Amino acid sequence: MHSKLPKPLPKSIIYNDEKLYVCLAGHPIAKGHVVIVWKKDMSDLRLLPDRDYDYLMDTVNATRNAMLKALNINKVYLIYMDEVKHVHWHLVPRYNEKGYNVFLHTPKKITDFSLAEKIKQRLAFK
Repeated sequence: MHSKLPKPLPKSIIYNDEKLYVCLAGHPIAKGHVVIVWKKDMSDLRLLPDRDYDYLMDTVNATRNAMLKALNINKVYLIYMDEVKHVHWHLVPRYNEKGYNVFLHTPKKITDFSLAEKIKQRLAFK
């Protein structure tokens, strides 16, 4: 299991399997901000074997589509940063803002976990 990222709260989990988990961000910058975390320690996306990379990206795509429906929005930013040297994606919903303004929000500790179930219900893998 990963050692570099905080463990998600059970009520924040949207999807979980042997390779990865999807959860609401612990300190979201927007309502419905989601994190997808690769469980095995992996310092960079390019180090994932092709099959695992494809699986991760299929999960990112399915989660984004579920977020678009559940949150009734038109845009989700997909952000990959490896500052913590562990493969994970941030999926940040954009509401009625333009450009990068969403990234100027101050993260606040999550207190409402109701969107986890709403997104989970719309999550469909192909």
